[in-house]
Amino acid sequence: MLDAGRDRRAARGRVIALSCLAFACGMVGAAYASVPLYRIFCEATGYGGTTQRAEGAPTAASEHSINVRFDSNVAPGLAWTFQPTERQIRVRLGEVRQTAYLVKNTSDHAITARAEYNVTPEFSGAFFNKIACFCFDDQTLQPGEERSMPVIFFVSPDAATSEDMRDLPTITLSYTFFPTARQPDRPVAEGMTAGPAAKTF
Repeated sequence: MLDAGRDRRAARGRVIALSCLAFACGMVGAAYASVPLYRIFCEATGYGGTTQRAEGAPTAASEHSINVRFDSNVAPGLAWTFQPTERQIRVRLGEVRQTAYLVKNTSDHAITARAEYNVTPEFSGAFFNKIACFCFDDQTLQPGEERSMPVIFFVSPDAATSEDMRDLPTITLSYTFFPTARQPDRPVAEGMTAGPAAKTF
């Protein structure tokens, strides 16, 4: 009788342990899934200043115009200089414009980085559209390499009819370059053996 009760308690303990493990695994899976889902939500709504990605230009431009400012930053420890070629331009709503940023690798080795971006005011993200941008892909610069990176964009004509955008506030497009986890191999000096690929954090 005692053995039967002990067996029932052991079985119940195993069920509880397995249930806790399944719950923990489910929470981890939900956490991983939430990142791409949140990104998709932001891209679809402009939430948090996330800009839109457009395949083409509007059919016509509006008579309304707006100021667009350009901001640039690099993460601590990233040996790059990064700045816009223009600090501010005025564009008509629906008008496709191109500008560029200049970036240079000031280190003695190749570095790969990716630009994160947003616009302010945050509600303007729903109207700011990029047709082409260096931020869509990782960028690798060799030692001392300098590059001009274009951005092609427009601000949707719908901004003129939005309650939030009725005053057509200045939009600031901001980029910050962060090193990627995967970095190119550094060249090995003569007489030395190759070690693990260097990483920039």
